[in-house]
Amino acid sequence: MEQSINKTDSPPYGIIAVLMIGAFIAFLNNTLLNVALPSIMKDLNVDTSTVQWLTTGFMLVNGIMIPATAFLIQKYSVRRLFLVAMGLFTVGTLIAGIAHAFPLLLSARMVQATGSAIMMPLLMNVMLVSFPIEKRGAAMGVFGLILMFAPAIGPTLSGWIIEHYDWRMLFHFVSPIAALILIIGFWKLKDKKEKVDITLDFFSLLLSSIGFGGLLYGFSSAGNRGWGSPHVYLTIIIGVVSLVWFILRQLRQEQPMLNFRVFKYNMFALSSAISMIVNIAMFSGFLLLPIYVQTIRGISPMDAGLMLLPGALVNAFMSPVTGRLFDKIGGRILAITGLFITTGTTYLFSMLSFETTYMYMVILHAVRMFGMSMVFMPVSTNGLNQLPPRFYPHGTAMNNTMQQVSAAIGTGLLITVMSNRSESYGKDLAADAMVKMSGQPTEAAMAEIQQQIELEAMLEGINYTFFVSAIIIGAALVLAFFIKRAKPAEDQQDETPSSKQAVNKLAKA
Repeated sequence: MEQSINKTDSPPYGIIAVLMIGAFIAFLNNTLLNVALPSIMKDLNVDTSTVQWLTTGFMLVNGIMIPATAFLIQKYSVRRLFLVAMGLFTVGTLIAGIAHAFPLLLSARMVQATGSAIMMPLLMNVMLVSFPIEKRGAAMGVFGLILMFAPAIGPTLSGWIIEHYDWRMLFHFVSPIAALILIIGFWKLKDKKEKVDITLDFFSLLLSSIGFGGLLYGFSSAGNRGWGSPHVYLTIIIGVVSLVWFILRQLRQEQPMLNFRVFKYNMFALSSAISMIVNIAMFSGFLLLPIYVQTIRGISPMDAGLMLLPGALVNAFMSPVTGRLFDKIGGRILAITGLFITTGTTYLFSMLSFETTYMYMVILHAVRMFGMSMVFMPVSTNGLNQLPPRFYPHGTAMNNTMQQVSAAIGTGLLITVMSNRSESYGKDLAADAMVKMSGQPTEAAMAEIQQQIELEAMLEGINYTFFVSAIIIGAALVLAFFIKRAKPAEDQQDETPSSKQAVNKLAKA
């Protein structure tokens, strides 16, 4: 990969442009569904815990696939990986557009995820090997602008489409664009890669799939099965055992599928921890706000999308600014400032009511996204900057794996917190209503009381979940104080038995 890209002195802007457009479409399609979830729940007759699998399942496949991307990036050319990834994404989008049952829609999303999982690590690796460290912050900032612009237009576009058409039009809109990008990539990407003598350890791939997949499935299932279900705790136990086995196996191998030695670099390990924690809490806004404004407040999908638009635009256009600031002042000040803002705004979201104004939510969400814009890209870039170049594929794959795993676990946990809090609070409200009730109310009055209890219980669940998210982000704020500006570490080859033998032979020669 590195050899094929570094043949010229200037960065391969053509390759980067095609990769960014492909990643943009994949990212756009993911954010399109957030506003559409209530419509999908109603049309396909599924509940909140089930419909969240369209998000969790997507991340589940990403979490399983991304660990293998370090091997794929080293083994194959950019052109080959892009065509396979974009081809899978296009096929998945086409299937989703004709889905009339939830299992088919979920399957299509997983096919999409298989292609999407390759796109992000591939693009990030190209960016890392194409730009020197002193210009990497600005380059990553432009990369962030393009990718963050997808969340900016996604909810609004989704809201407009759902208000005027069926939710399947979301996929019909994306599929021809994805097909066009696939054709452009076929003709424009011409890079070649020298043959690399590296083979995939299929047993490691199996352990990785069972490990990450078990964890994600277990945490995600807790939302509708409960933590006491064998489906939940047995799956998590199997996932943990498989993951430990996978890690130990990678540490013993000369050419690991995913090199966990990247965590011996302290700034990379710290950046991964902060990104995971923030990722867990970040999805509270993406998941809960559309449910609150549409289900509780009765706001239209279009207006729900417009509510999220300013915040997403702020996040997008701040990305190049934070990238340049990162090159000048490093990631510590940016991360501390951003996490302080994110913690405070998330806490304020835990005080929503039936009277909360639309403009208040717009401004608060925009400020929250302003804070987040200072966190992810600077923290991630600072950690990757410490890695030697040969660890770039493993670093990008590890970063994306941890983010997908944490996002899926966070989604499952937050939905569980919301569901459990809503259920317990609803029971308390129902008990109080029975005590206060005088006489025998009519069926219409009972139905109205029941509906009011459900809305109040859901509101309490959403507020409590935002409060838990604020505490989680507060933990990341504490860790941010330990960030130091990373410098490239000295590249010392791992002392494996085979490498020692090679050194001895050279010494004798």
